[in-house]
Amino acid sequence: MQLHISHRTTYRYQEPVKYTAQALRLTPRRDGEQQTLSWSIRAPGRRAEQVDAHGNITHLLTLEEPHREISIVVTGIVEVTRTRDVLREQGMLSPLAYLPPTALTTASDRIIALARDHLEGPGALRQRLYELAKAVCAGVRYCPGTTTVEDSAAAALERGEGVCQDQAQVLIACLRAHGIPARYVSGYLGSVHSGETASHAWVEAWLSDAQGWHGIDVTHVEPAGARHCRLAVGRDYRDAAPIRGVRRGGGEEVMDVSVITTSVEAQ
Repeated sequence: MQLHISHRTTYRYQEPVKYTAQALRLTPRRDGEQQTLSWSIRAPGRRAEQVDAHGNITHLLTLEEPHREISIVVTGIVEVTRTRDVLREQGMLSPLAYLPPTALTTASDRIIALARDHLEGPGALRQRLYELAKAVCAGVRYCPGTTTVEDSAAAALERGEGVCQDQAQVLIACLRAHGIPARYVSGYLGSVHSGETASHAWVEAWLSDAQGWHGIDVTHVEPAGARHCRLAVGRDYRDAAPIRGVRRGGGEEVMDVSVITTSVEAQ
């Protein structure tokens, strides 16, 4: 499936910003399941490309002149094929690197109990994974604006509301608490209807029997498939955030995001 992607992020500041440094993980990953047919990034300032420890293509963006607005625009076409239910990706890190908890994925007593209730017992592991994902969706109802990017999985589960980022991190915390390596995935979800969408996040769980990563879209309780374009992976949101950085000055910030991701059937 071909995904046509247009993503604009604009930052506006109350006062001039003296210096900005941002890590952009806005380039689709190179793997056997997706091919970038065209891709461009437009942004002010200087950019330097590198590949981080997780295998993510990262651009370091720096602006050293005073500015009150930054607009970052990415557009392109990605062809995604999912012929298997596991991704045998040869990364620089062992799957065991995605087993220890992080500050955002530390398991609380509720998370440990949730994992135990759905991952222990009879039945195929894949089936139990989706039963757990279903329980996470019930425990963290999708509700934009109720959490921030700094909220942990335990805080989101306690609040009972959140977005795809929170649902993904709760599932990751559950899996790691049960001894299953899991990683956070940021990317885009293609729509079969033209219109405004949003960036998306899901989970990849390491299946030792298949020796590969199985993608789970927690929000929709379904396998990651041909509509899922992978941008970055990491231990949690902080490792895989599409845009993350620091600035000096600027005062209050207003961010405006527009994402349109359309599948080829809607063109």
